[in-house]
Amino acid sequence: MKTIRIGGGAGFSGDRIEPAVALARDGALDYLVFECLAERTIALAQQAKARDPTGGYDPLLESRIEAVLPACHEQRVTIITNMGAANPRAAGAAVAAVARRRGLSGLSIATVSGDDVFDAVVAGDYVVLETGEPVAAFGDRLLSANAYIGAAPLIEALGARADVVITGRAADPALFVAPLVHEFGWALDDWTALGRGTLVGHMLECAGQVTGGYFADPGCKDVEGLSDLGFPIAEVPGDGPFVVTKLAGSGGAVTPATCKEQLLYEIHDPAAYVTPDVVADFSRVRVTELAKDRVALDGAGGRPRPETLKVSLGFRDGYIGEGQISYAGAGAVARARLAARIVEERLASLGFAAADVRSDVIGISALHGSQISTVTSEPYEVRVRVAARAPSAAEAQKVGSEVEALYTNGPAGGGGATKVVREVVSVASTFVPRSLVSCTIHREVV
Repeated sequence: MKTIRIGGGAGFSGDRIEPAVALARDGALDYLVFECLAERTIALAQQAKARDPTGGYDPLLESRIEAVLPACHEQRVTIITNMGAANPRAAGAAVAAVARRRGLSGLSIATVSGDDVFDAVVAGDYVVLETGEPVAAFGDRLLSANAYIGAAPLIEALGARADVVITGRAADPALFVAPLVHEFGWALDDWTALGRGTLVGHMLECAGQVTGGYFADPGCKDVEGLSDLGFPIAEVPGDGPFVVTKLAGSGGAVTPATCKEQLLYEIHDPAAYVTPDVVADFSRVRVTELAKDRVALDGAGGRPRPETLKVSLGFRDGYIGEGQISYAGAGAVARARLAARIVEERLASLGFAAADVRSDVIGISALHGSQISTVTSEPYEVRVRVAARAPSAAEAQKVGSEVEALYTNGPAGGGGATKVVREVVSVASTFVPRSLVSCTIHREVV
């Protein structure tokens, strides 16, 4: 029976590159998929494109391609990625430049554009899902509007024998569904097959998470070799169970537990995981360990896809000013809390609303807050963090300045003060008709 081998080459924009190189070189793959795009990432990419029309794609695109393209070209491994972000055409040109620089010829690069629906959303009467307010209320604060496209245009690109397929805001599982549909000839209304392909994509899309990264918890869930974590491979036949594994000798582990954690990761309803291609049903998935680092999954299903597409909206949401300072030794916690209180009172005198200010003692209450966090013994050293939201960068700058002033205006022994101001890019969502999204494919042969 024909079996397709797909490697998960990245799970986020800043992921490690070395495991993907190992997969390209030694994985006997048919496809290597880099899933590098998140909701906020696409908004930041649109900002970058606005500053430089030749930019807006993943900042590690060239480094990743430089590292894996020679082996993929030699081994005839097709690369699929959403590293095109806000500018797939420019990403395609960058990949072509890498290929020429490495002396690789006969390489077909396909870019998929069309997920950018900013103009249509601005012109339409759409509602923000999270608030119920009109999208128009964002005004000039709206940075981006990118629809989650499905596998269809990627399948078309693969049908034209592309060696590298680059897209923007495709749904994460679609990057994996596309090669499976292309290879096995599944109909785009075969909901069971598409649900199964979506399960393959969901298991691999976060790369090292399913091989023990983010899973490890010393003393509870021990995982060996995380410094040399191997990324996953899916062995997928046309029907029946598929297997999740990794390269022999690489670090990490593929077990029923790692697979079950990934199976439920970011899934609101296991019986109705909504994607542009299918409403997948994972509620009857069976997970079976076949051997060390070999786990089979089967039983995914699906129902007809939704009639609308989700759109990720990026918008400017003010500025955050932040300052930090450390205290150590006897009484460090008391001095840290006094320092935080001083800054809070100073900011109130400068007109900051209490609701816009947050202070934490890192190591005591920074993650879960004072109502939940408990400390059995007082730590020797702590760090104070005060942050506040402001409408302008100039206002936000005052926060760090007040923290820095603690050197001589606060409790004894403060040190290592830092301050930073950053613009906040937030994300929201809306839904648009499928008819609003029309994708185009551009091909280039090096």
